[in-house]
Amino acid sequence: MHVFWTVLIFVLTYAGMAAGRLPWLQVDRTGIALLGVIGLLVSGAMTIDDIGSNIDTSTLVLLFALMIISAQFVAAGFYDKCAEWITSKAHGPAALLALTVAVTGALSAVLANDTVVFALTPLIIAGVRERGLDPRPYLLAVAAASNAGSAATVIGNPQNIVIGQIGDLSFSMFLVACGIPALVALCIVFGVIWFIWRERMGTTVLAVTRDIPEVPVHPHDRRQTIKGLVAAAGLLALCTTALPRETGALVIAALLLANRKFTSRIMIAAVDWPLLVLVSCLFAITGALADTGIPWKLIAWLQDWQLIPDNLAVLTPLTLFMSNTIGSTPFVILLLKIWPNPPQGALYGLALLSSLAGNLLLVGSLANIIVVERATLFGVRLSFAEHARVGIPITILSIAFALFWLSVNGWLPWTPTGSE
Repeated sequence: MHVFWTVLIFVLTYAGMAAGRLPWLQVDRTGIALLGVIGLLVSGAMTIDDIGSNIDTSTLVLLFALMIISAQFVAAGFYDKCAEWITSKAHGPAALLALTVAVTGALSAVLANDTVVFALTPLIIAGVRERGLDPRPYLLAVAAASNAGSAATVIGNPQNIVIGQIGDLSFSMFLVACGIPALVALCIVFGVIWFIWRERMGTTVLAVTRDIPEVPVHPHDRRQTIKGLVAAAGLLALCTTALPRETGALVIAALLLANRKFTSRIMIAAVDWPLLVLVSCLFAITGALADTGIPWKLIAWLQDWQLIPDNLAVLTPLTLFMSNTIGSTPFVILLLKIWPNPPQGALYGLALLSSLAGNLLLVGSLANIIVVERATLFGVRLSFAEHARVGIPITILSIAFALFWLSVNGWLPWTPTGSE
């Protein structure tokens, strides 16, 4: 019965991940995952101790530390300064779009992209509106550039952090494997959005028919910004060493929390706790499934049919489909839980392709959803069709180059080894 309840709750949880919410209820992916864990506990299929043993604590610690660093930048007005620089320096719509892509992509490479888009979205809306322009193409650029830029590093997004921690990947080698495709993807983001929106980039701002909240403004504090930059640089330096990056990251976060100007309550309140809960619950649920032994039988079956995703022919369609149904982070956690000891080349490919696949559809990444939800709150509506119109060509072109790059450099073969 424990196996039955584990499998049933696992299937229902990941079906909920694909749907994005529960029908007729205000329960999102985080709530669904939490309900799944509660269901496993109530059914007796899992204990509290099992939850702790299945969660990869080092991944959560590193993700938390990145959120604290991002909170430092928010409180110091760094994001406000970036948005002001983007919207004031650009002399025309093309330059404005290019700066939006470049800055968002660069920030997403060194900070978790979800925290970047959460902070930047309302600021970009406000800055673009002041220039009398339609914010929609620039918000699409924020979402797409955050996914593309985050592909470059092992700390760029939640799924990369999971892959890097579980696979013990080198920061420098990750950058070598994924940096160039991420840079090319950013250029593709600019080119596609400019081509599709070029005749409407100079149109006036859409009229707002309802009251919208004021965009939160944080006065720029140069000293606190420098402190945040030093912390980010320290984290990047730590990632290039053999030292446990999660421990060092936690020390950096502690130093930022010991702040004379910002209270620890402000800093901790800025942490994306729902994302941490989501990742924790997914670790627990997939761990419970792994404990049943079913995944190992599945792996054996896949090996017999040469369907292990250690090649581009299998990994690419699998990643595109799963990332745009259950989501990139849930998919990565699931795959790595049931796939023991994947080769490093497959891990680099999984990180790169899952990040770029997030641009295909609106539901492909948490960053997309955050941008849309934040934009709606501030009076800008981005539809599924508007996102797909730019997201599909961006994804096709960027993944095409990524496949070429991974293959030419020998990171992954095109087909299963046994079929050659």
